[in-house]
Amino acid sequence: MLSRITISLLLITTIGFFNASGQSDLNKLFNKAKAAVAPNEGEIGSALKEALKFGVNEAVDKLSADRGYMDSPYKILIPEEARTIIAKVKMVPGFQDVETQLIDKMNKAAELAAKKATPIFVDAITSLTIKDAMNILMGEKDAATRYLETETKTPLYNAFLPVIQSALDEVNAREYWHSVINAYNNIPFVKKVNPNLDDYVNQKALDGLFSLIEVKEAKIRDDQSQRTTDLLKRVFAQQDKK
Repeated sequence: MLSRITISLLLITTIGFFNASGQSDLNKLFNKAKAAVAPNEGEIGSALKEALKFGVNEAVDKLSADRGYMDSPYKILIPEEARTIIAKVKMVPGFQDVETQLIDKMNKAAELAAKKATPIFVDAITSLTIKDAMNILMGEKDAATRYLETETKTPLYNAFLPVIQSALDEVNAREYWHSVINAYNNIPFVKKVNPNLDDYVNQKALDGLFSLIEVKEAKIRDDQSQRTTDLLKRVFAQQDKK
């Protein structure tokens, strides 16, 4: 049987060992044990909302910057149904650079609108329910974005349209477009047209925002270094196991 002195010496040695060289190992063990505890439904829901908010903030910051749309993969080009109009109007004096002017104005309008998008998207994100959280977590790499898009794109469109219209007016895009349409309709023998520029720019602006949110979601799912909070690390670790 060990004496009290021997036991005391062992305890002192053990404590000294952990204090000297084992504290980091204890911390690692503690963190692993913490990560091993499966997150509850509330935590999963919170993590998904957090991931979507990160995606929204990144998308809005990038696309609302100067030339955010213009210099991105989501640059808004001339509507397909307007290409014939543009081709003919280019021959009208004063409209030779109509395509360049229109593209610049549409993308500037989308950029201005994106600056006002965050509250609308945040409201939509909060509608994510705990019931759907696990299905999204264990779903495809774009499951959270597609859920957000399916559930909210129509109300987002309706809320975003007046913002787009106001932004288009800020850069005189709608007035300019009307002058283009009038010039086209005054060309002899053409069929009169009146394409809706508001709807087109609105759709494209939203498509760009959702696409960047999807990119951020994929990064969080695939790259552990993108999980910048403990909650994201714990919750998305469950996805890694599937």
